[in-house]
Amino acid sequence: MRRFLLPLTLAASLTVVPASHFTAQVAQLRPVTVGSPMPDLTLPAHQGGQVTLADLRGKRVMLVFPRGLSRPTSWCHVCPYQFAELADYDARTNFRDRANLEILFVLPYDREKVGEWIEVFPQLLQDIEDWKNPSDPAVLDDAGRARMQRSRQAFPETFRMEPEDVAQSFPILVDADHAVSGGLGLFTTDWGGSDAEQNIPTILIIDENGILQFKYMSQNTLDRPSLEYLVWFLDVLSDRTH
Repeated sequence: MRRFLLPLTLAASLTVVPASHFTAQVAQLRPVTVGSPMPDLTLPAHQGGQVTLADLRGKRVMLVFPRGLSRPTSWCHVCPYQFAELADYDARTNFRDRANLEILFVLPYDREKVGEWIEVFPQLLQDIEDWKNPSDPAVLDDAGRARMQRSRQAFPETFRMEPEDVAQSFPILVDADHAVSGGLGLFTTDWGGSDAEQNIPTILIIDENGILQFKYMSQNTLDRPSLEYLVWFLDVLSDRTH
């Protein structure tokens, strides 16, 4: 099992002012295609302060839009696993420094709802472990055994993160009015067979000059780019720019 506590690194763009002063500051956004300049945006970070994309020019930026809710009262489990996998890899390999990269997670909820996601994070990871390792596999029916095997394949690693670990890993941006996720065409209330306020799970990678170089919008819950693929892509991008 991996457990870690990371120092918070909120880039030079973060300025701490009272949270009540913050709203999303974005120009009119539209869906962006690979090879096009990424429009600027400013969002408050749940940890405090705000992040402005233009202030990160000179660094690569990975914008991760987790699904968030999968149903009105249920959170998607793939999202925290993806977050924990990236945080663990960064802690072990100094990934962000090596790749000249900042990783930002954007949730389409207000600060209170984002805080709820962080608080429930440990339980979501534990649910995954319970699916992978049920207390008595012998009593499972066919559907239960299939779920166990799917979970073991989809979530091969074991991660443990407490809320304070989550908050100290990556900036988690608060897109309360969906100005960013909606403008980019990522916010929906009907996706993956469920009705909930959610993002279409999406990863964007922006280069040092502010050009979108990678865009993946998921077609189903589990088809997100793997960690290995993202690391490979950033290595290729580095080779192209040096």
